[in-house]
Amino acid sequence: MQLRLIYALLTFFLLLNILNAAEQTGAITGRITSKMTQQPLPGVTVRLLNTNLGAISQTNGNFRIENVPVGINQIQFSSIGYETYVQTDIAVGSGRPVFLEIELVEKVIELEGAEVRASYFVKRIESVTSTQSFSFEEIRRSPGVQEDVIRATALLPGVNVTGAGRNDLIVRGGAPFENLFIVDNIEVDNINHFGSQGSTGGPLSMINLDFVRNVDFSSGGFGAKYGDKTSSMTNITLRNGSEEQFGGKATISASQFGLNLEGPIADDGSWFFSARRSYLDFIFQAAGFGFVPQYWDFQGKANYRLDSKNQLTYLFVTALNNVKLNNEDDDKRFKNSQVAVPDQYRNFSGLTWRHLFKDGFATVTLGNAYTRFSTFQNDSNLVEIFRNESKEGELILKTDLDFQLGSKTELTFGNQLKYGAILEYDILIPGFLRIDNNGNEQPLAIDTSFTSVKNGTYFSLSSAIGHHRFTIGGRMDYYNFTDEELYFSPRLSYIYTLNELSSFVFSVGRFYQSPSYIWLLGDPNNKLKAIRADQVVIGYAHTPLQDVKVQLEVFYKDYANYPGRVYRPQAVLSPSGFDDITSDIPFGLEPLSNSATGRSRGIELFIQKKFSEIPIYGLLSATYSESDFVALDGFERPGAYDSRFIFNISAGWRINSHWEVSSKFRLATGVPTTPFLPTGSRDFIRYNEGERLPLYHSLDIRADRRWNFSSTNLIFYIDIQNVYARKNVSGVRWNARDQVSEYQESFGILPTIGVSLEF
Repeated sequence: MQLRLIYALLTFFLLLNILNAAEQTGAITGRITSKMTQQPLPGVTVRLLNTNLGAISQTNGNFRIENVPVGINQIQFSSIGYETYVQTDIAVGSGRPVFLEIELVEKVIELEGAEVRASYFVKRIESVTSTQSFSFEEIRRSPGVQEDVIRATALLPGVNVTGAGRNDLIVRGGAPFENLFIVDNIEVDNINHFGSQGSTGGPLSMINLDFVRNVDFSSGGFGAKYGDKTSSMTNITLRNGSEEQFGGKATISASQFGLNLEGPIADDGSWFFSARRSYLDFIFQAAGFGFVPQYWDFQGKANYRLDSKNQLTYLFVTALNNVKLNNEDDDKRFKNSQVAVPDQYRNFSGLTWRHLFKDGFATVTLGNAYTRFSTFQNDSNLVEIFRNESKEGELILKTDLDFQLGSKTELTFGNQLKYGAILEYDILIPGFLRIDNNGNEQPLAIDTSFTSVKNGTYFSLSSAIGHHRFTIGGRMDYYNFTDEELYFSPRLSYIYTLNELSSFVFSVGRFYQSPSYIWLLGDPNNKLKAIRADQVVIGYAHTPLQDVKVQLEVFYKDYANYPGRVYRPQAVLSPSGFDDITSDIPFGLEPLSNSATGRSRGIELFIQKKFSEIPIYGLLSATYSESDFVALDGFERPGAYDSRFIFNISAGWRINSHWEVSSKFRLATGVPTTPFLPTGSRDFIRYNEGERLPLYHSLDIRADRRWNFSSTNLIFYIDIQNVYARKNVSGVRWNARDQVSEYQESFGILPTIGVSLEF
């Protein structure tokens, strides 16, 4: 039987190769605009590298190149007064034409005698530090990332994750709740399936990577336009649908299958839609697991140009998450009693109007973000011990105006209003799961609702003088539910350009973050303050080659107004998702005090090689850092996410237009732990003073194969995570049955395959 299966597979792939043998070509189309004004750019020279093919952009900024060889290509864009830019990793097939949306950056620093070089890296108008960009293809092909936009950022310096099965980001020592996510101008509290309430992590992103155009990630020092978070900012820009013809993609990947569709709207717009479903429930049920998760997600976008100056865009993303429990025997009931079961419905949507005027543009977004949480946990006798029925919904109105004051100066200002119209909570925690620092039981029963108002107003001015480029800005945030309602955040960043290859960077700023809504319920009589983080970043950047970047940065982050735990005075609040609420009080549902402080400092190295004429790409990141906090008892202790050393290396080789291989190695030192008492509760007197978790390390490998036919493209990959099957440890938990503490270990080797058919 096995020989027959192998023979059938060999025959199938041989047939594909025969059908694929003929030389195939495709087309690349696109639109080029100015980054500063969003106006279309005519007369841009567009050149397909390593060929004689090219084009000149038309009056409306559009261009088209025919007879492009199938495979992965690079295009260079050049125009007088703009930085010459090379877009890499353009996957061309023989079916639907590729559509690119390119924004060129005005050249703000002119160096006498400097050789004009094309850059494979995105240059920016504003002076920024600690910011990197990923394209769709760079994320898709990354080994072990599972096509997750959040997991991809974990390869960058200063970034760690809480566990192999989750994408909670730990950025420069900050907790997962400190990270900001933006999708097409809509700020989203959590973009994950089964996302953690009051935080930002989860097992897997609900954003369909197929429609991601670009991801910008900043690990600190971001501009005044972004606020209400103290660690990182991830800005996800989605592409538009095809304006050429109807098409789609059917996919079976590591954990889900789905269908994408897209096409034009008359001659002035486009749309796309996707639906995906996980198949983990089939696997878990077949394997006899007691915990069976399932999810769906839906994503759609439509954009339409009303005229040459006005465009409307509508976006929606919806996720349905639920878990089925199999409690047919004692062992499954015991294992399920250690899990808080999350059922969720998530949706965010927005309508955006963009208006162009002579020297700039205005962007207005009216949006909505809503999540329904339904979380419970039973004991091994199927008696409910925890219940959380919550609804959190916000209406969002965001306005941004960008003005070009001169060829080297840009002014940006705007406002974002969030109205928490639906904040409803029905929560029950029995006293034995909520014990104060004196050993007394403190049960919690909440059935309440309220509303909230958040408002942020900002300005930012970027300019260049000679070798100097600076950005100065400020932000005023208002929260009607905090102890102090107004918070001002000044920001400053500066770049000194030594020459065409090297520059020094510096940024300093203050950042505030309002408490998560669920934190307000632990002690309704106490109003919390916004968390404050003052950050300083100093760095050096060097591009020895057009496609190679080297970056070295030193950072320091100082926290104030951090939430200390009254019932656990040795600890600050650091939730990262709760698999078992019997291990600790969940979601910050306890009295909190903003008297805690903290600091994080470190040094980071980042080296990146882009795919170019040399068909090798990769990155290396290394971070050494320390973080510590002073909780309510006044003693300094290591932070809960104090992983001192993190190292990543990822590399790939494009063998030819059909084959590609890549690998990734990750190493990180373990975080501190808190020992358990013989009763099974954590000994908070020795908070974070236990042994550190073992060293984490893992090797992932991946191979991709492409077939191009007359009107379709087929992509097959195999991705093997944790090749040498190391049982990495993500935490320590109490085994109530055996009355011992034990490691929470990940799976061993995890092979997955994926198949995509584009049409």
